[in-house]
Amino acid sequence: MPWELLSSQCPINPVHAALLRTGKVLFFSGSGNDPNNIANSSQGAALWDVNNGTFSRPAIPQDQAGNLIDIFCAGQSFLPNGNLLVTGGTIQYDPFFGSPNTFTFDPSSETWTQVAFMNSGRWYPTVVTLGSGRIFALSGLDQNSLLSRNPEIFIDSRWSIFSQPTSSFGLYTHLFLLSNGKLFYSGAQFSSNNGVSPRILTLPESFSQSIVEEPISGLEDSDFGDQAASVLLPPAQDQKVMIISGGNGSTTINRVNIIDFNASSPTYTTAPSLNEARMHHNAVLLPDRTVFVCNGSRISENIAESTLPAEIYDPATNTWTAVETPNVNGRVYHSVALLLPDGRVAVAGGNPDRGVVELRLEIYSPAYISQTRPDIQSAPSSVRYGDTFTLGASPAEDIKWVNLIRPMATTHALDTEQRIVDLPIISRTSDSLTVTVPDNPNLAPPGWYMLFITDNNNVPSVANWIQLG
Repeated sequence: MPWELLSSQCPINPVHAALLRTGKVLFFSGSGNDPNNIANSSQGAALWDVNNGTFSRPAIPQDQAGNLIDIFCAGQSFLPNGNLLVTGGTIQYDPFFGSPNTFTFDPSSETWTQVAFMNSGRWYPTVVTLGSGRIFALSGLDQNSLLSRNPEIFIDSRWSIFSQPTSSFGLYTHLFLLSNGKLFYSGAQFSSNNGVSPRILTLPESFSQSIVEEPISGLEDSDFGDQAASVLLPPAQDQKVMIISGGNGSTTINRVNIIDFNASSPTYTTAPSLNEARMHHNAVLLPDRTVFVCNGSRISENIAESTLPAEIYDPATNTWTAVETPNVNGRVYHSVALLLPDGRVAVAGGNPDRGVVELRLEIYSPAYISQTRPDIQSAPSSVRYGDTFTLGASPAEDIKWVNLIRPMATTHALDTEQRIVDLPIISRTSDSLTVTVPDNPNLAPPGWYMLFITDNNNVPSVANWIQLG
């Protein structure tokens, strides 16, 4: 069956999930949406060895005074060295006060390290890796439970804050790095958009200058972005962003819009709708360059309305296809899904009410998993921008695409990391492909990627890990 319910269960509420360059998946949640669990927040991480089905529990360090640090509802993105940067979190519940703490998680040592404090506490912040390898942070509730409107950038192990505020961007605002180095807010976020429409953000050269905001028109039902999904459609060179479904209070829609930033005057246009309206869903880019959508509910966090089939969007045909329904219902708030290096999708979580947590894990196998798959026989472990390199491939004559896919780091339907970057094939032999790497780091920020090859039947290989920098 395409959906496999695993015998092992996640030992924590898997609010956040990140695929590491070791192939393991890091789940973390700190206190995990339970104020009674704050005393156990240092144990709020679980490292999943997918192949063995086992978990280890890397402890989250306390501060120098021995106080617990709660990374529940932080932001996350990858540094160029492959370490995961996690920043913000929770100082207290009800009302929520944001934490200024920042950690990195090292996939090699499998340990957390506290590295810096932000200038502002941030609960539900957005963080995104820039083409420079720096990390940009936006929004979130500060240490006084007020909306933080002054963004920050992580540079050389410290945070620098912009002195001029932005518009009142919502919590977990969906941001995408564009090829020109600008950032795009898709119109999706957690809860309210605070009246802020989709827009392009141009970062200034100085932290004393204002970030320039250019509103983008055309988004249908713009007030229905609450836990919508949005993705940079493959390949990244096409510069198209899709926003998928979403909610407004308890009401959901099946709206899908696409914007093309290679157009002379970019604006959102209507695309085929999802078969099912939903929110709290997850969108995953697959190595056959399709978009897989799962999880969510027709009515906010209503489990009774969450028995929904997964759906797959094919950009080549501009169509959605309903596929198999998962075994587990109730994957609503705090559900996650991410791509694995073998091309399957790991799915976890679901937390409709405090104290109600879905710990069962599932894996979805797209149809290509059962097909005869091409094979990467050799590839470099690292490449640089503008490089030309050769990889061994079988059967090389039947390969249509060579892709770099950035691993996901996701929470609350938000993922600023994932993107598929085309490596154009410039020549081939019977057993090798020679490809070029883009010279623009805004298309593919520095870091670790999964290298896939995909054949003429749209069947991908298993990935090799490769570092770009």
